[in-house]
Parts: sequence; C-alpha cells; structure tokens
Amino acid sequence: MSEQTGDRARQIAPISAHRYPQADAVNGPLAAAFSTLTDADFSRRSHFIDGRFENLYLDRASLPGLTAVLDFATTTAAARLGPECPPLRCGFWLNAMPPGSSTSHHDHAEHDELLSGVYYATAPADSGDICFSDEPFRIRVTPVPGMLLLFPPTLLHWVEPHRGAGLRLSVAFNLGPEPA
Repeated sequence: MSEQTGDRARQIAPISAHRYPQADAVNGPLAAAFSTLTDADFSRRSHFIDGRFENLYLDRASLPGLTAVLDFATTTAAARLGPECPPLRCGFWLNAMPPGSSTSHHDHAEHDELLSGVYYATAPADSGDICFSDEPFRIRVTPVPGMLLLFPPTLLHWVEPHRGAGLRLSVAFNLGPEPA
C-alpha cells in the first residue's frame, strides 16, 4: 500500500478516537458539578427508557469545562472533515448512565449532520462498551475518561449494559454546518 493510499484509508475510517489534552483538569470538576444538578437545571430531557432519561439537555455554561470540551470536539471534527469543512455548529446532550443502564441501537442521521461523537467525562470499569455496526463489521470501544470518538451520523451504535459501579457520564453531540 502506498503512503498516499494509507493516508486516504485513515481519513475515511468510520470512527476516530482522540484524547482531550485537558481531560485530567476538566473531567473531575465537570462530573462534580453534574452531581449537583436537579431536574430543573435541564432545559429538556428525552428518551425515557427503563426509568431514566437518556438525553439531558442544558446550557453549555452550566458545567465547568463543558464549553472547552465542545470546542475541542468541534475543532477536531473540522480537522477530520478537511479543508473544505464549513463552519460547524455543535448540538449536544449529556448521557448519565448509572449501573444497570444501557442504550438501544440507534443512529444520529436526522438532519444535516456531518459527524456525530461522544466524549467521556467518567467511565468506570465495566460501565458498558459502545458498539458500532458497520456491516459486515462490528466495532467495540471501551470508554476511557478523556476520550473523544467521532463517527458518521449514519453509523448504527449502542451501549452495552453498565455492569460496573459509579456513574458513566458522557457528552454526545452532532456537528453540522452553521446556518447560513
């Protein structure tokens, strides 16, 4: 395989993983502040399944470090999309999974998203791998605090049951072109 072919293969890989350089400084305060929130702090909650809302929406200024995480995700996505990437908007929500929780098979292909992603603020041991189906392949990723995953919005994915202890807290998002 030529260098050019190898580079192209890396560019079109369906999932890319990135380490947020400030994760160690941001994740603790972000998770601690999240634990103090009440239902009234969320502008919207959706997908009530098995006794919990899977998607929690709030203002990005509500949690310390959240804006920086979302800025990192947007910048990283723009770099992955390449020089023709338009300015991006980032719609996001939180997913707080206590032990016993999981998420069902879904994708994020609803509007004009260019990439979707997830950032892990907390991910205790055995808190559920995120799985992707890109037939004929199945891809399993064990979450690690500070990891950012980017993937196509059309990629089917789900989270296996959280069999560990403690809260698995992630920030999910869709990135699409800024409105004209």
